[in-house]
Formats: sequence, structure tokens, C-alpha cells
Amino acid sequence: MIPGTVSAMPRVPGHIGRPEYASSGRAHNAPYNQVFLYHGEERQRMRDSAKLAREMLEFSMSLIKPGVSTDEIDRLTYEQIIKREAYPSPVNYSGFPKSICTSVNEVTCHGIPDDREIMEGDVVSIDVSIFKDGYHGDNCSTAIAGEGDEEAKLLVRVAEEALLRSLETCMPGGCLSHIGGKIQEVADENDLRIVHEFCGHGLGAILHMYPLVKHFKNREDLELREGMIFTVEPILVEGGRKISTWADGWSAVTVDGGRAAQFEHEVLITDNGPEIITVI
Repeated sequence: MIPGTVSAMPRVPGHIGRPEYASSGRAHNAPYNQVFLYHGEERQRMRDSAKLAREMLEFSMSLIKPGVSTDEIDRLTYEQIIKREAYPSPVNYSGFPKSICTSVNEVTCHGIPDDREIMEGDVVSIDVSIFKDGYHGDNCSTAIAGEGDEEAKLLVRVAEEALLRSLETCMPGGCLSHIGGKIQEVADENDLRIVHEFCGHGLGAILHMYPLVKHFKNREDLELREGMIFTVEPILVEGGRKISTWADGWSAVTVDGGRAAQFEHEVLITDNGPEIITVI
């Protein structure tokens, strides 16, 4: 796929609450290996930001169809986020130029919206994150534009299944590695590969925090505790898992051109089990 032309970075109105990197482009680093536990008002504000992120994701996914550019999806989603007095988290995060990430076909993640039109059968992943009342919400989904082929349908179905089955392991007292182990199991059952270079993460006032969640079989022994909130966001590919990055410095693509699909939720660990908070 040949990337298109990227339009100017949007200007977020000054009255909207802004993350620390909004002006400088420099994001804060989370304290190494410090896991934050959410309770009370902070937990509810995290739920609220996650719910808004899901609303905006579902809006953007509804726009996917042949003939529409990813730049147009970005523009319309930006307008909806701003109407809700929220900040599109990607804008100027380490210089990222747009409001959402749109990753098409072999682009595994961090695709930059541009003027290229979506084509019949394209596999389109959209990642929407927002900053509202001091907290980030983050989620992602994948859809096929038009009908698509059977291989694309399998890829998308299994990527979502891998996420949902992995979330079932998120029990208090459980182990962080169980998440990646379950994703690996589902991928192997369906002869798909997992991209290793990107992981899920804690989040809150900072967009990327600990714990870091690997999506493949691993030996991370961190115990899951009540009050943890983190994303799980596996990327599955139909060919080899080796990736490279386009000249834009962001778009991560499969080397062999195999298509990718990604799904992401935020999960809160509670005494009653996992609570998926990126839902409406």
C-alpha cells in the first residue's frame, strides 16, 4: 500500500483540558515499574474516560466504507471528540500529527490518517484515545470495508476472540503472563502470528504507564491486584510477524505485506473479576 498525503495537525481549542505533551510534544515517562491502583472518584473518572473513548471509537468505525479517506474519518471523529470537551490523545503525542490512528491492511498499528481512500475489502483498524477531566481512555477495533475475503474475516474474528478470551484471565490474584498465554493459544489454534513489538499498558493521567502487557507467551510474574487498570490490545497478522516502520516514523507494517487486525479494551481488576470499562 502506498501512503497518501497527510493534512495539517488539528488545533484543539484552548479551553479544553490538555495532557502534558499538548504544546511541547514531550510526554511524561511513567515511574518505572510503579503500578497505580484506582479507587473511589479516580476509578469513576477512569470509567468515564473509557466510556467516552468507546463512544468515539464506535462513531469512527461506523464511517468505514469504500471511497472514504482515513483523513475524513479523522476529521469527523475529531469534531465529535471536541464537541464533548475532550482532547484527542494522539494529537502531538511525540509529534503525532492527527487525532486517531488508522491502520489499513499491512499497517499493524500507528497508521497516520491521510487522503488515501479506503478500498473494497480493506482491513481497517482504528485506535481512538481521548483525554477528559485529567484521565486518558484508550481502545481499538478492526473492521472490513465492504464484503472482504474469507481470510480477512478469519483474521478479524480471531483477533477479537483472542482479546476477549484473554480478558477472562484478568482475575485478582492471577498472573500477568496468563493474558499473553491465552492470546498465544488462540493465535496458534488459527495459524496466525502475534506482533511482539507492541504491548498493552496501564494508563491514567499519563497515557502509557505500568504494567506493560505482553500479548504472547511470556514469564511475567506480576500479580494482578484489585484496582489495576490497563489495556490489552493484541495485533494478529496472517503472515510472518516481522515488522518495519515507514518513513513517517510511525506506521508499523508487516515486512511480507500480510494483513493485520487489532482489538483493544481497558480492563479494571475488581474483587469480582475483570470489568471491561471501554463499553457503552
